[in-house]
Amino acid sequence: MSDAFYASIRHELDAVRAAGLFKEERIIASPQGARVRTADGREVINLCANNYLGLSSHPRVIEAAHEALRSRGFGLSSVRFICGTQDLHKTLERRLSAFLGTEDTILYGSAFDANGGLFETLLGPEDAVISDTLNHASIIDGIRLSKARRMRYAHDDMASLRAQLALARAEGARHVLVFTDGVFSMDGTVARLDEMRGLCDEFGALLGIDECHASGFLGTRGRGTHELRGVFGRVDIITGTLGKALGGASGGFTSARAEVVALLRQRSRPYLFSNTVAPAIVGASIAVLDILEASTELRDRLEHNTRLFRAGIEELGFDIKPGTHPIVPIMVYDAGKAQRLAARLLELGVYVVGFFYPVVPQGQARIRVQISAVHDEPTLRRALDAFAQAGRELELIP
Repeated sequence: MSDAFYASIRHELDAVRAAGLFKEERIIASPQGARVRTADGREVINLCANNYLGLSSHPRVIEAAHEALRSRGFGLSSVRFICGTQDLHKTLERRLSAFLGTEDTILYGSAFDANGGLFETLLGPEDAVISDTLNHASIIDGIRLSKARRMRYAHDDMASLRAQLALARAEGARHVLVFTDGVFSMDGTVARLDEMRGLCDEFGALLGIDECHASGFLGTRGRGTHELRGVFGRVDIITGTLGKALGGASGGFTSARAEVVALLRQRSRPYLFSNTVAPAIVGASIAVLDILEASTELRDRLEHNTRLFRAGIEELGFDIKPGTHPIVPIMVYDAGKAQRLAARLLELGVYVVGFFYPVVPQGQARIRVQISAVHDEPTLRRALDAFAQAGRELELIP
């Protein structure tokens, strides 16, 4: 055993603590919902989950999971191509394709795996992938695994994207893939896919998006960023998750043209070498799509709640990132202040988390509030009152 190795790890952890960047995990002892119960028995308002549509504990979703558990078992103990594909998996893949406006879909154990297994499979050394500078870590890591030339454009900057597309073509790239988050998880910024599609068409490039923070509620029918931006059916590759608005458990997917999905099934390493998504998750996810295709009530309620909270927090004087997404970044800038604000809000009955480096850039610490369809107006008003009290105590607002 190497004492020097463990000493260096302890030193690094001490440095993280000294910088005020150490992340503590809070423990909840209840289902996910508008309110949760912490391990010490307190009930608090939950403003930090990805449970945008409130489906994580929806009775129909839970019952569908139970039914799949009863009829298809707990797990399959296998990868898909050996003996890990059930009828439910194929049904969910067909349903997701129809929901997203694509030809086919492939399921993964997580959205991180979907992005991790995408670029290496589809692109080679003669190709180029152009990525937004603020893309999610899973996209960055997936691109790193590929041998394609890696290029970046300034966040949400169409002039910068145009320049990178022109450079890729000038340098003779065979295939060019532009890839972006549909919604950026730390800022709530929605990608300008309509403009990006136009640029990609001009330069003969493919367009891909990660829809983790969009599928189920963005757009008039909740189909996602591409529906919101008017390019439904015109995005080449969509990756996403079942672990946020679409039920909140786990699992991811890639949705695209049939030949793209067929190649992923043959060569995508996270798909070939990871166990199948559990039957209970698959059955519940099918029920989620049943709910969303029957009515837009949940996404409409989420939109209403988001407008209410954004207006209220701005009125209090907090500095927030502009937008319309239920991700509401409340900027504090200092990591220590973000942690103190989160701690004080928890004392006041509101569960939020401070985000700071390396999750966001240095000097950009924040509280990321996430609104849900299951929040009611009195609950959101109480949360705003708590923000007002904590913000004044910490001298963040007048």
